[in-house]
Amino acid sequence: MKDKINSILSEAKNKIAEAANEGELQSVKSSYIGKQGSLSLLMKEMPKLDVSLRPEMGKLLNQAKKQVTKLIDEKRVELKLKASEVSSDFDCSVPGILPSGGGLHPITQMCYDLNDAFRSMGFEVFEEDEITSEMYAFDKLNFPPNHPARESMDTYWIEGHDSGSTNEKLCLRPHLTGGSVRYMQTHKPPYRFVYPGRVYRNETTDAHHERAFFQYEALIVDKDITFTSGKVMIQSILSKVFGTHVPVRMRSGFFPFVEPGFEIDMQCQVCGGKGCSVCKHVGWIEVMPGGSPHPNVLRAAGLDPDEYTGFYVNIGLDRLVMMRYGVDDVRLFHSGDLRFLKQFK
Repeated sequence: MKDKINSILSEAKNKIAEAANEGELQSVKSSYIGKQGSLSLLMKEMPKLDVSLRPEMGKLLNQAKKQVTKLIDEKRVELKLKASEVSSDFDCSVPGILPSGGGLHPITQMCYDLNDAFRSMGFEVFEEDEITSEMYAFDKLNFPPNHPARESMDTYWIEGHDSGSTNEKLCLRPHLTGGSVRYMQTHKPPYRFVYPGRVYRNETTDAHHERAFFQYEALIVDKDITFTSGKVMIQSILSKVFGTHVPVRMRSGFFPFVEPGFEIDMQCQVCGGKGCSVCKHVGWIEVMPGGSPHPNVLRAAGLDPDEYTGFYVNIGLDRLVMMRYGVDDVRLFHSGDLRFLKQFK
């Protein structure tokens, strides 16, 4: 047994000395002190030895394993130090390869710019999960039970949505507004916050529509908020984003979660209001719904609609980016095509 231990130890020392990289060193470790290594297998032969020899052989075997472990650790340090050495034939005068620099996606950059603009006006930035429930996506937003937006033709439902309470029926959030209700339930009024994020709709994609796209919601709730304040907020934000005055118009529109509600348009920045394929040749493009939160929505958030009012907008972030850069197809932003995205670095 003693001769076997010495022979294996000598062999292990040679293998460790010859190891040229971390992979070879790991192989040596497995071969000698791993579970099926040579020294480990000798431990299984101990019961066959004479009882009087076992303590001595056991001590020698443990010492050998410790010695191999120590040599492997020292060799590992040596290999790491050598790995940082520059080869003697390395030519420092040869020009290097400039690494390609990354950049923010244009939608991400727009989101950051809006965050900065709203923070400068005292708004908080709020974020939430992309999975929500029917209760927050529809019930608490004043959607009637038979509203078509609840159908799978519009909303991506998660398996099991056809049973249980509305709080147990889960879906990919079709809009951000339900998250705003959740925010109001967990914070004390007055509220002044924005809520950016990705939403999902089951619809046919074209130059103006995607199945997964970004929205940017802003909400003010207080005891005395006027529509004039809301319109000034919209114009201030658009001017901040585009660096110039952007004409805005507000048309009466119906949305279950606001009353009164408006469709808010901005002058098309691609054609300057003259008419193009992006604005469908009308010179204006709808960028957000808006209005005062519906009394039922305020009640769902635990507020008294006779005491509180507010102003809400939900910006189509992708369309706003299209306006900023003069892009006429929203699908380009989600294509992952570096030839397109590198233009915005």
